Amino acid sequence: MTFDSILLAVGALALVLGLILLAQRAARLGGLVPRATGGGRLALVEAVALDPRRRMMLVRCDDRHVLVLTGGAQDVVVGWVEPPPVSAR
Repeated sequence: MTFDSILLAVGALALVLGLILLAQRAARLGGLVPRATGGGRLALVEAVALDPRRRMMLVRCDDRHVLVLTGGAQDVVVGWVEPPPVSAR
């Protein structure tokens, strides 16, 4: 390979990557990609690994919190817990 062919390949790669980034920005501005908002009804508050397979997760659903154990033979809803007071957040 000559220096000219390597330079041409690198230039073509840079052009393609630039076009991909430009298309991504145009899709976001055009409304084709949904915007991530933090105001969803469901959110993962915290997750703790109990062992290599199982995790205990605190999930927020609207204004309530539920404790879920996942990764074993079956997933288990441990129970609904009271959310912390607003001043503790």
